[in-house]
Amino acid sequence: MELELKKHQFDTYEQGADLTLAHEETAETIVPDYCPDIARIIATEGSVCIHSRDLREGRGTVSGTVRVTVLYVPEGESGIRTLGFSMPFTAESEGRLLSDCACFTVFTETESLDTRMLNPRKVFTHCRLALHLTGYRRVRLSVCSDAEAAPELRVEKRQEQQTAVLLTQIAEKDFTFTEDMSLPSNRPGAAEILSSHITGTVTECKVVGSKLIFKGMFAVSILYRTQEQTCGFQCRELPFSQIMETDGVSEGASARVQLQLTGSDIQIDGGDPEGRDLAVTLYVHATALLRQQQELTLLHDLYSTQHDLTYDAEPMTFTAFHDVQSRRQAVREVLEIGVEADSILSVQALCGPVSASAEGGGTVLRSFVTVRALYLDEGGTPLLAERTVEVSCPAEVSPERRVSARAVCAGEIQSALTDRGIEVRFGVDFQMEESCQSKKLCISAVRMDTETTKDSTGAPSLVLRQFGREGSLWDLAKRYNTTISAILSANQLEHESDVPAEKLLLIPRKRA
Repeated sequence: MELELKKHQFDTYEQGADLTLAHEETAETIVPDYCPDIARIIATEGSVCIHSRDLREGRGTVSGTVRVTVLYVPEGESGIRTLGFSMPFTAESEGRLLSDCACFTVFTETESLDTRMLNPRKVFTHCRLALHLTGYRRVRLSVCSDAEAAPELRVEKRQEQQTAVLLTQIAEKDFTFTEDMSLPSNRPGAAEILSSHITGTVTECKVVGSKLIFKGMFAVSILYRTQEQTCGFQCRELPFSQIMETDGVSEGASARVQLQLTGSDIQIDGGDPEGRDLAVTLYVHATALLRQQQELTLLHDLYSTQHDLTYDAEPMTFTAFHDVQSRRQAVREVLEIGVEADSILSVQALCGPVSASAEGGGTVLRSFVTVRALYLDEGGTPLLAERTVEVSCPAEVSPERRVSARAVCAGEIQSALTDRGIEVRFGVDFQMEESCQSKKLCISAVRMDTETTKDSTGAPSLVLRQFGREGSLWDLAKRYNTTISAILSANQLEHESDVPAEKLLLIPRKRA
């Protein structure tokens, strides 16, 4: 029997290119005939809907629509009117940065969205998007775990245990969420939806059999015009639950689900004369990254006391730790407005990108959050107050671990008028992904000359060697062509851990 390596293979995904596409769109929009002229623009809001992702010849293409809502004061009328339109876009990565990837995920952020009036019947809108693309390539991980050899070959081997978290599957699902949303009885009913804001978060994931069950919340906030020609605002958290089919994933697997809105529709129920019943329909694309933890055995080193042996070793990088968690940071701020306010119409908090920095032996996450409050002054004129605040969140993360995070304000925002302005209170959820990588050498091929034996002529049968603090019995045994068991036996020791530091050891030499 000759020397034979035992190898195990795992199909997995590795993260490839991670890039950000900066994309800009502009549009001139004519006010429809059924809308009154614009006297003053109050605010511009928008949501991004991704319709398609395509990977071809190493380039990633993302197509979608920015759904824009312009709130304005009409000429010769009171109250707030809305102008809604869509800005289609297509963004493509440069070069062939995704050439080795099988798929990619995309996360979009609206860096800026501004509208200015060209004349009372026409507006100009400028939008700047940041699209974060993460590519994933399929790989077959080949790990050499052991070597089988006949006893007469006198092969000694060194193995190491390694924990590896493997990304084994990327699953996707499109689903439609529908729910009724009722306005409180103490508030006026809706005659027209002026604007809406939707945020989706996943709070729980669990693999059961071949299915992934994930649950979460859609935070839906709407600004509406009442039948009395005033404005109303309502925010609700709507729970959802979905089942996604998976392929060959065990129940011990962990999952992280990303949600991307592909469309939305909020309508006032025509059968309700008071306008209190709303029908919410959301179109969502869900991407699940499923990981499994494997305990691997790596063949790290190898030699023979009988024959000359050489081997090839490949450096391997493993994700040794991966965890997903969420931390909430409470925020309390005051928007100074400089005028007497009569009432608050609506409040929004939009989170920007998250940065992570090492501070004081830990990690601090930071995001700039834009808080926008629509209110009426004492004369009933609608105005907008806006402020960007920095929100930081300490995270107990070791410096050697990699951290990526997103921030979202998914809950209801509390607001109140004070003598200083508009006080807002809300929570920012930092959804943190934490990982740690380990680099190891693993034997990939072995060559042994079984035709001849090692020449030990003239070598002493016994060697005295001091055992250093940084040394190992394996290194001594390999250097002097002997075995760990022989060294322990010669020094009347049972275990390698019994060897005291700086001890003078007797090292017997193996002879062919």
